[in-house]
This record gives sequence, structure tokens and C-alpha cells, in this order.
Amino acid sequence: MPLRDHFRPPVSTRVSWEEIHGMWPARIVLQLRTVLPAGYVAGPKIHAGSQVEIDVATFEHDDALPPPSAADDSGVATTLWAPPEPTVAVETEPPDYDEYEVRIYDAERGRRLVAAVELVSPGNKDRPEKRNAFVGKCAALLQKGVAVSIVDVVTPRQFNLYAELLQFLGQTDPTLGEPQPHLYAVSCRWRPQDQRMLLQTWSHALALGQPLPTLPLWLTEKRAVPLDLEQSYEQACHDLWLT
Repeated sequence: MPLRDHFRPPVSTRVSWEEIHGMWPARIVLQLRTVLPAGYVAGPKIHAGSQVEIDVATFEHDDALPPPSAADDSGVATTLWAPPEPTVAVETEPPDYDEYEVRIYDAERGRRLVAAVELVSPGNKDRPEKRNAFVGKCAALLQKGVAVSIVDVVTPRQFNLYAELLQFLGQTDPTLGEPQPHLYAVSCRWRPQDQRMLLQTWSHALALGQPLPTLPLWLTEKRAVPLDLEQSYEQACHDLWLT
């Protein structure tokens, strides 16, 4: 069945993209249950980024408080050191971003994280700082030896976070072409080879009306299982009465 545009009518009037992004990870977990070898487990992780409001009224009387003091070893009160004024003091928001993912663990080795499947949300592609946060997270996972798969079906925003990840790592993918596709699926991993670290990727451009690919989901240096995106996606759509 074809990839649908979940961000525009008629699909968006029947099923929201949040519902698809919430259902799809669960379906991926159920699919992986049939292909993961013994000792490996998978679980979904969903976190919709939210704005955090800080109650500054709690601090409005700070200037009226006397300077803090403490007693030294002799019992004599001493004034605590006051640091200088900050060089930067700007209003900002605590970092928070969307997470729609599946995590795969080696349960026999202390539930060690071995792979992650990241579903890109509109919020991940919203602003430069959000894109940087997503790219930084994927890079950190790769550096820890975790295989990372990225699936991006967000049609309204024309960015390729896989290309930005490669740029962050000082690399490029010549198969992307120009313009770079904004819908794509890719698996990435770093693996040792001849006392060096080799970055490997398996990338696919996606298109509306076309089926999704099967990606390699790497569990160890030599062992992978199929991540059938088409099967899990179609099942998620079916579960939400979208046929």
C-alpha cells in the first residue's frame, strides 16, 4: 500500500499525524517480536515536547534578602563569596523535543541499548535548534555504538535530518542527489574495521504513493534483522481505520 500524506486532507481530516506517530512505534515493537533473536527486547518511547512555564514570582523578592552567610571552622560567621554578574542573561526555553521511537535492548547484557528507530516529527524539523537537538541525539547514540534508523514522512517541512547528521559527522551521501529528498528512511551504524571506525548507512528516498522499504536493524557488528517499515506502517493505518 502507498505512503500517505498525513499532514494534508483528505487523510489529515480522518487521522492526525500524532495518532499515526503514536501507533506506529507500537506496531514496530510487535513486528520485531517475531524477528528478534532470544535475549533481545524492544519497547516504544513516546514523548511530545511541551513548553515549561517557570514561576518567576517565587524569586521576585530575592533582592530584599540579606546576603547569605555561613560559619567557618572557628564558629565565626563569614559572608559567602558572591560571583560576578553573568556575561549572558537572556530569556529562553528549557530544551524539549518530540520523541517517537522504538528502542531495542540486549536484555542478557544488562538491558544494553543496541538500536533505536527514530520517527521524525514536525517538531524535530521545526527550527534550527530543534533540528540540531535531533541530530545531536542521533550522533550521540551512534558514538555509543547504537545503530540508528531514521524514518521521515513529514511532508510540510523541507529538511533532510539524515543529511544534516552526516554533515555534523563531517560526511556526505552522494546518493541523495539535489535537491535532497525530504522524505526518507535510513539505517546508520558505526563499526570497527582494521583499527578504524567505519560509518555505514543504508538510505532510501520515500515518495507519496509508493511502498516503504525494509531497513537492516543492526543488533551486533555481524547480526541484523529486517525492519519492515511497510508492514508496520500499514498495520498502524489499519488499526486507525485508515485503509
